[in-house]
Amino acid sequence: MTVRVGITGAAGRMGRTLVEAIGQTPGLELAAALEQPHSSLLGADAGELAGLGKIGVAVTSDLAAVINGIDVLIDFTVPAATLSNLALCAAAGKAVVIGTTGFNATQDQEIKRAAGKIAVCKASNFSTGVNLCFKLLDMAARVLGDDVDIEIVEAHHRHKIDAPSGTALSMGGVVANALGRDLAEVAVYGREGHTGARERETIGFATVRAGDIVGDHTVIFAADGERVEITHKASSRMSFARGAVRAAGWLCGRKPALYDMQDVLGI
Repeated sequence: MTVRVGITGAAGRMGRTLVEAIGQTPGLELAAALEQPHSSLLGADAGELAGLGKIGVAVTSDLAAVINGIDVLIDFTVPAATLSNLALCAAAGKAVVIGTTGFNATQDQEIKRAAGKIAVCKASNFSTGVNLCFKLLDMAARVLGDDVDIEIVEAHHRHKIDAPSGTALSMGGVVANALGRDLAEVAVYGREGHTGARERETIGFATVRAGDIVGDHTVIFAADGERVEITHKASSRMSFARGAVRAAGWLCGRKPALYDMQDVLGI
């Protein structure tokens, strides 16, 4: 059975990489390529935009017009657009892979409600390596316990619009849960001026936005005399795209629920 995939933001950097990844994945085919209504690339062949040559899928802005021709939608856009697309997919019974980050608590509840009707896979990062890091972070936090200071440093390209990254927040959540802390209460986002001595239970976040950095994340566990650092560095968006495409294939036929990449990988 061939899984028919739709991609939002198909003309963007991540969208083109997703088109390429689908072309490399047996059993999946690109069935719809979507862009914003004002995009100058509407009507262009999605395969040509991704450097694959013509594949006969034109970029469109109307999800409702093509939704019956897809089995699953992959959405890496912005929260408002993702929620609008999710509502259409829930009404049509189509699965959704969500790679968008920056949702607030109310928007997260909307996603959970939609997952009561359709299968949804939502992850802050679809890289296999990052999801392995989540497991390593849980282990490190449990072993090192309250004897270390914990800092999270992340870097991305200049165009990323949310900070800290969704991946950094997920890493902080994994560590906080392992230590029995509430991330909302212990997170410190940046420091300036006379801050005083650091409180041991806090989890610090530092953000870098520069150039074309794809995505770097380091979690530091620092004690007196030694420190442990767990780092993931992405050199290509293809690592995220392959994971999202893998999730799309895995999601089809699943019962309605909210899944994550850990479910897809079985870890």
